[in-house]
Amino acid sequence: MKQSIFARVAQLAKANLNALLDSAEDPQKMLDQMVRDYSENIREAEAAVAQTIGNLRMAEDDYARAVDDAGTWGRKAAAASRKADEFRAAGNGVDADKFDALARLALQRQMSAEATAKAQAPALAAQNEVVDKLKQGLDQMRGKLSELTAKRNQLVNRARVAAAQSQVHDALKALDTGDPTSAIGRYEERIRRQEATVRGQQELAASSLDAQFASLEDLGEQTEVEARLAALKSMDRKAIDN
Repeated sequence: MKQSIFARVAQLAKANLNALLDSAEDPQKMLDQMVRDYSENIREAEAAVAQTIGNLRMAEDDYARAVDDAGTWGRKAAAASRKADEFRAAGNGVDADKFDALARLALQRQMSAEATAKAQAPALAAQNEVVDKLKQGLDQMRGKLSELTAKRNQLVNRARVAAAQSQVHDALKALDTGDPTSAIGRYEERIRRQEATVRGQQELAASSLDAQFASLEDLGEQTEVEARLAALKSMDRKAIDN
C-alpha cells in the first residue's frame, strides 16, 4: 500500500501543470482537485507511515524486554550461584545443589533472552532505516504539496488576469464597432454643412445687395449728368438771348 501511495504522489508531482491548465475547461477547479488529491494521498501515506512507526515501536519494546530479561536472569543466576556457594561452604550440599540447579536454569533463561535480542536486532535496524526513509518521503511530499499549492495560486491568478484582459479587449472591440463618438462626429459634420450653407446664402445675399447699390450709384451718376447737361443748355440759351 505504501508503495502505491508514494507512486501516485510521484505521478502527481511530475504532472505538467501548465499543460493541464491549457487543456482544462476550468483551471481553478482542476487545480483545486489536484491539491485535494495530493492532500488525500499524503494523509494515506501518513497513516501508513504511522502504522509502520507503531510496528517499529512494538519491536523496540520487544527488543528492550528481551535485553532486560537477559539482564534479570543473569542477576538471578549470579544470586543463585552465590547462595549455592554459601550452602556448600556450610556443609549443606543438598541446598547447594538445589541453588546451583536454579542458577543453571536462570542462565538458560538468560541465554534464551540474549538469543531473542540478537535475532531481533537486525530486523530492528532495518525497520529504523525504513521509518527514516518514510519520514523523509513524507517531508518531501509535504514540500511538494506546498509547491503545488503555490503553483495553483499562481496559475489561478494568471487565469483570472487573462480573463480580465480578455473582457477588456472585448469591451474595447465593442467600442470600436459601436463608438458613440462616431455618431457625434457625424452630427458635427452635418452642422458644419448647415453652417456652410448659411454662409453661402449670406454671401449670395450680400452679392445681390451690392448689385442693387451699384445700380443706384449708376442711376445717381446719370441723373447728375442730365442735370449738368440741362444747366449747359440753359446757359447757352441765355447767351443767345443776350
